[in-house]
Amino acid sequence: MLETKINLNNGVLTIQAIGRLDGLTSKEFIEATEKEISQENSKVILNLQNLDYISSEGLRSVLTTAKKTKSLGGKLILCAPLEGVKEVLDISGFGQMLDVYASEEEALNNI
Repeated sequence: MLETKINLNNGVLTIQAIGRLDGLTSKEFIEATEKEISQENSKVILNLQNLDYISSEGLRSVLTTAKKTKSLGGKLILCAPLEGVKEVLDISGFGQMLDVYASEEEALNNI
């Protein structure tokens, strides 16, 4: 199960992913995020502090979101991943491909 909380503040869209991002929830994640991302809202922080698990399908949905923000002239930044999720990001190369920050505050300072 996945819950997404989306907040727009000072032109930065913050998406909080809560639960599991996998084959069962990735479509739901993409649908929830894509309707919020636009030319005006293309600076996006994906907060992972409450994401317990991410699969390869979940990684693909994050990549889809990153590509959409980039195509609109924006940027996707990840922040606050739990240790298990951070390990998956590092092993998969996502940690090098996307900016990952330890906290949402640090991400906000770098978007």
